[in-house]
Amino acid sequence: MNTKTIITALSLSLFTLIFASCSQQETVSETASDTENPKPEKVMISNDEAAISNAAKEIDEAGLMAHVITLASDAYEGRAPSTPGGRKTVEYIEAEYQKIGLEKPFTDADGNKSYRQAVELIEQEVTNSPALTFAYEDGSTDVLAYKESSMSWSTRVGEAASIENSDLVFVGYGVVAPEFGWDDYAGIDMAGKTAVILVNDPGFRAADDSLFKGNTMTYYGRWTYKYEEAARQGAAGAIVVHETAAAGYPWEVVSGSWSGAQYMLFTEDGNAGNVAVEGWITQSAAETLFEKSGMNYQEMVLKAGEVGFKPVPMAARASVALSNASKRSTSYNVGGVLPGRERADEIFIYTAHWDHIGKRDVPDGEDGIYNGAQDNATGTGGIIEIAQAFSALPQAPERSLMFLAVTAEESGLLGSKQYAANPPHPMAKHVAGINIDALSTYGATDDVVVVGFGNSQMDDYLRIEAQKQGRVLVQEPTPEKGFFYRSDHFNLAKKGVPMLYAEGGIQVRGKPEGYGKAESERYGAERYHKPADEVHADWDNGSIMQDLNLHFRIGVTISDSNDWPVWSDGNEFKAIREASLNQ
Repeated sequence: MNTKTIITALSLSLFTLIFASCSQQETVSETASDTENPKPEKVMISNDEAAISNAAKEIDEAGLMAHVITLASDAYEGRAPSTPGGRKTVEYIEAEYQKIGLEKPFTDADGNKSYRQAVELIEQEVTNSPALTFAYEDGSTDVLAYKESSMSWSTRVGEAASIENSDLVFVGYGVVAPEFGWDDYAGIDMAGKTAVILVNDPGFRAADDSLFKGNTMTYYGRWTYKYEEAARQGAAGAIVVHETAAAGYPWEVVSGSWSGAQYMLFTEDGNAGNVAVEGWITQSAAETLFEKSGMNYQEMVLKAGEVGFKPVPMAARASVALSNASKRSTSYNVGGVLPGRERADEIFIYTAHWDHIGKRDVPDGEDGIYNGAQDNATGTGGIIEIAQAFSALPQAPERSLMFLAVTAEESGLLGSKQYAANPPHPMAKHVAGINIDALSTYGATDDVVVVGFGNSQMDDYLRIEAQKQGRVLVQEPTPEKGFFYRSDHFNLAKKGVPMLYAEGGIQVRGKPEGYGKAESERYGAERYHKPADEVHADWDNGSIMQDLNLHFRIGVTISDSNDWPVWSDGNEFKAIREASLNQ
């Protein structure tokens, strides 16, 4: 999932949740992958197979579910950062790390060792229900109701934010990418204007794989990038058009994720350089806007994907006024370390976000707590169980293990961003890692989905362990959704650390063809980012137990070896890694 990460799911694995629209998955060729990356070196295991298998028994389903049931209970109030429920979550994880005997990796403001890394946040909430108004040259207006057809907020810190009669400009996908020879803002001064932007990137609809990365989303397709680029262009506002297929999630995820308190990392200038108003509108609202501006929406979408596209001023203006309540708060990443016995400064890291959406004011009799059982109490409980397994090994591995539960993932990967910028050990000493963001709950599978397959040598370590379980790796069938950029591993990858993001697929053992797909669709429709994401009686944790054992064994292999996993040739993070290792 962002989220605002907006997506990351589980009982249908984050990825499989949205994969549901695909009729089948493509099994990855073992031979093809082997040619992309060098094989892992011969490892130097100090714990024999019997010891590793015995330690793996500590990954216990009952223990996992005890964590999940606690963290997803109403008492934890949906685990929003800097809330009573969020603070209880931090205390819970901290206590579990202490029971296991993990060491404290961080240093607090008083110079004491701590499990906590402070993440200074600004919490800002829209207190009115701001309708977005479009005014046309013929004197007519359209008023887009808040939540129903528009969402508006501001990441500038202050009591009010607005745009008034701001000229609208259609800027296509809102991308400036010199390496692709692409500039959607070419030749226009955006000062005082508001950008209307398509979600995803120009390759999304292209039949040509050479356009960006074809159907595989690049970072230019992420909503975070679009708001950042609009600010760099000097725009007053930025409005993204929601399309379910291009975004990868329905409108309800937008309206649910961007209402209520929003979190930002604290900055001294209060994000003064950001656009005044950020927002989304529905596709239906966009179609009306284009029609009344003398354009056809579908035709303009196609033009936006053509080489040489130039921004198009629209015969319309936008206005919206926000009232905000802001406060500064501190949330925490929670980390624990099992020190390596020989090379303690070299780190293999496990990450999972502990936060979820929190609670919302709802009418009496309705459920306003977003419990986040699958997203991501399962991942949080999972790294605790894996830590317990490592602590049961007769000998600590050569390298250290970091178990990091991060905050504010749902608000834009903020906790992992803070860790990547301020790690207790240099990022160049982080050998590799695994991110766990939502685990599927519909039974053991014959497949393992790899988000960002082919990115790095981590696939080869995964394949070795998956084969022992009789499972095959499958490519992410919806690369256009950009999942690799939507969870906490991304912030570490940007620093050059090879990160694995993989979970059970949808080929469920003992179930008829299509069962996994149907369950994925049910989760997406009924539970994802909704109060119904609770522990359910129909959960089958077979895939969770498979995945946690995979992840444990990969960590054992790499932490007890001389291996330094590498990015594949052509990957955008390869040069960053090589430069960091040569410093």
